[in-house]
Amino acid sequence: MPRKGQHVRVSTLDDLRRLPPEERAELLRELIRLADDDPLAMPGFRLRRRFALALLVACCVWLVPWTVMLAYTLPAHYEAGQWRLAWIGFDIALTLAIGATALAGFRRLQVVVFGQIVCGTLLICDAWFDTMLSWGTRDFPLSLATALLGELPLAGLLFFAARRVVMETVHSMWKREGRIGPEPRFRQIRIFTIENRRSRRD
Repeated sequence: MPRKGQHVRVSTLDDLRRLPPEERAELLRELIRLADDDPLAMPGFRLRRRFALALLVACCVWLVPWTVMLAYTLPAHYEAGQWRLAWIGFDIALTLAIGATALAGFRRLQVVVFGQIVCGTLLICDAWFDTMLSWGTRDFPLSLATALLGELPLAGLLFFAARRVVMETVHSMWKREGRIGPEPRFRQIRIFTIENRRSRRD
């Protein structure tokens, strides 16, 4: 297998076919590393990443005092306008999200992961607001049963399915690149699954 500083001469497809599988896999990884380390592309990506992280941190910092303020200032009871329209709009959004996710799954598209996460999050929101807003009313038992037996289990199933798709994708890339050894755990998967030039070499 070629190591650091060792060159593999490949000029035709026949040369590629004659390479051992291990060398072809290493060559593929090297080509991907070259693309990932493109100096014209990486600075812009780094700038956007830093901006996004700074924005997320700022949102977290702002939400802490905002939530504390709401806890002391919001009334315990409030008469809301457009109550029916709010719930109908939410259910329409949930229906469209589930339908789009089902279509993406049927077409075997990676965007299904995004749909699964969105649908799971909407279902948790549905369960939370439905049970909290019906607290102390005659509708509360039905809302609680719907949340515990329907919405929350389905949300958990969607999150599990999204994780499964990600892990299957990593598994496919791992095998296609000819890598050996244990695959990374879900919490260890980086945004770019291909090792960059600063990573440890085999």
